Amino acid sequence: MAGIKALVALSFSGAIGLTFLMLGCALEDYGVYWPLFVLIFHAISPIPHFIAKRTTYDSDATSSACRELAYFFTTGIVVSAFGFPVILARVAVIKWGACGLVLAGNAVIFLTIQGFFLVFGRGDDFSWEQW
Repeated sequence: MAGIKALVALSFSGAIGLTFLMLGCALEDYGVYWPLFVLIFHAISPIPHFIAKRTTYDSDATSSACRELAYFFTTGIVVSAFGFPVILARVAVIKWGACGLVLAGNAVIFLTIQGFFLVFGRGDDFSWEQW
């Protein structure tokens, strides 16, 4: 039952993050949809973690080069997702209010992704049938 509550909470927080992102694009004062390219960063941010999880066999080690490289690439992707709307606002493609909404949406969505990995990524023997 705890897994269902966590899944519902993560779904709700992801929906809130996407709502912030859409508000930053679709409100009448802003009306520019360039910030939607941030969705690409949201989609590719877990990929380095998945690759590192499949290639590292020794889970007892405190650190491995593959895992550290995955953290590096993930950090670059997340920083790029936060930097992209700031650059768009700086060159006056979008307004600063839209940039703030997109940054708030980024924070909520990336915290949701991290929460998903914390809740459902505990063990390798996890099965979806347990909740």
